[in-house]
Amino acid sequence: MKARSIPARTPVITPELLLRAYAAGVFPMAESADDPGLFWVEPEIRGIIPLDHFHVPGRLARTVRSDRFEVRIDHDFAAVIAACAESRPDRAETWINGRIRALYGELFAQGHVHTVECWREGRLVGGLYGLSLGGAFFGESMFHRETDASKVALVHLVARLRRGGYRLLDTQFQTAHLAQFGTCEVACDAYRDLLDTAIQADGNWWSWAPGRPVSGREALAEFADAAR
Repeated sequence: MKARSIPARTPVITPELLLRAYAAGVFPMAESADDPGLFWVEPEIRGIIPLDHFHVPGRLARTVRSDRFEVRIDHDFAAVIAACAESRPDRAETWINGRIRALYGELFAQGHVHTVECWREGRLVGGLYGLSLGGAFFGESMFHRETDASKVALVHLVARLRRGGYRLLDTQFQTAHLAQFGTCEVACDAYRDLLDTAIQADGNWWSWAPGRPVSGREALAEFADAAR
């Protein structure tokens, strides 16, 4: 997982600066949740999910179709990013600090950051958040408290992006967890070409209207191979 780290020496990092940074192919991280500082990251090899080749495993498709979870969009950003920042047995520390929460909270209020949330019996049990810019979506973090909850959120995310005409889903890095869905790696120069094209597109996050419930069957209908 090679990346070029650039110290964030700018005295004040604003939401507007973050948008410009994403358009240039870099994003911020912190050393830990307790570290107040930020640094810019530009991976040498970028992880992306080709939206036309997203793979939904059969067992997961059945879970999505069952509507085990109630999927909500942009319902509780604060709860989602707090859950993403929690330590886990396989990850004692996270890179989401107070500045990250505040900055992305402002971008959420402006309509640039979005969440896909899985709820069951009134509890938030999984989800993800990311940033939308033109026809590019930058996945930031995901979490689960029940089996398959984050995976179901990812399926609903990709269905929404496909329906809304997005061109790029950036996962930052390739992971074993994401590989099962068809994630691939591209070199930095190739990524920038994809990014430049994507941000010029007019992605529509609200191709399904705000507040409108989307069933698992509707989400899977966006994938020809999963809808059969």
